[in-house]
Amino acid sequence: MKMVRRPFGKGPAVSIFTLGTMRALGSKEQMYGVVEAALSAGINHIETAPAYGPAEIFLEAALKQLKHKRIEPPGGWIITSKLLPGVRLAEGKQQLLKMLDRLGLPRINNLAVHGLNQHAHFDWAVKDDGAELLQWAKAEGLVDQIGFSSHGSLCLIEKAIDSGRFDFCSLHLHLLDPERMPLALKAISAGMGVMAISPADKGGHLHTPSPILIRDCNPFPPIKLAYRFLLAAGISTLTLGAFQPKDLEIAKQLMNADGPINESEQKAINQLKTENARRLGTSQCGQCKKCLPCPKGVPIPNLLRLRNIAIGHGLEAFAKERYNLIGKAGHWWEEKNANACEGCGECLPRCPNQLPIPALLADTHQRLAAAPSRRLWG
Repeated sequence: MKMVRRPFGKGPAVSIFTLGTMRALGSKEQMYGVVEAALSAGINHIETAPAYGPAEIFLEAALKQLKHKRIEPPGGWIITSKLLPGVRLAEGKQQLLKMLDRLGLPRINNLAVHGLNQHAHFDWAVKDDGAELLQWAKAEGLVDQIGFSSHGSLCLIEKAIDSGRFDFCSLHLHLLDPERMPLALKAISAGMGVMAISPADKGGHLHTPSPILIRDCNPFPPIKLAYRFLLAAGISTLTLGAFQPKDLEIAKQLMNADGPINESEQKAINQLKTENARRLGTSQCGQCKKCLPCPKGVPIPNLLRLRNIAIGHGLEAFAKERYNLIGKAGHWWEEKNANACEGCGECLPRCPNQLPIPALLADTHQRLAAAPSRRLWG
């Protein structure tokens, strides 16, 4: 059987799907089941992190058991793990050595800065203790190549790509939110590997699509169309976080689906965009960002993107989940929601579509904000 592999930086080629290990955390047996299923789906690349609780320990046990049974992908497994930015050099060295010990490995293929989300994280990785830590890890033969994952701004991601200090990156790339696609393609053209972070779950809960989304993507299931959109664009690999073996069936179905977008797929993508625009009408935010900066720091385009998704694709539950994370996830997500808008109107003359931005932000908050929980005491 043909096993599609794509270049990934300067390291070994990877499968077009990557097993993410942050969901199979119930037991070693659970992890073994998803790793074995990943292998049968043609996957040779596994992504993990110390921040994923017992994932590395469970993964070590699974890989050891499979090796004992002489079950491995051709060329062996490719392992990517991550370290959070900001640690001092000595502490970082200890964290990396403990990571390798948990994985039962003398070295790993890929080490990423986990959440290069702020400019201070970039400085740590290229100038400060992080730069020395990453250089030491390579010099000692503990890792083969260095990368980063980012939930940060477009300018920060571009700065990291342009720095020439990284061999791969992990980005949020989605059919319903393709904003970072130009940066991903830029990274690929520079010889970097690009991994799409959770393109199904973070891309709109595509495992449980809305009836509207199903209709708009017809005749393709939304999750398949989303995966094909990214693969056809040349993204190196897509992460798939499996809770159980059956979650990897989609990867098995698409394990060789690396060709260009065909006519039927393009027609469905065009239909998806057309219907989204029709439902939103003149209230659609085009994501040009000309409304910024907001004097109150309101991330206007990102908030109106959630409104676009909720109304245009019928994904209100997903949009509510993302909206109600605002202010609760530190540098991993936005800090201010639409309620921070004071209606000053500075954004209004900048909008090329003359959108009533303060009114749309108020509507966004009304639609998506969770009702305050009633206290049981006090």
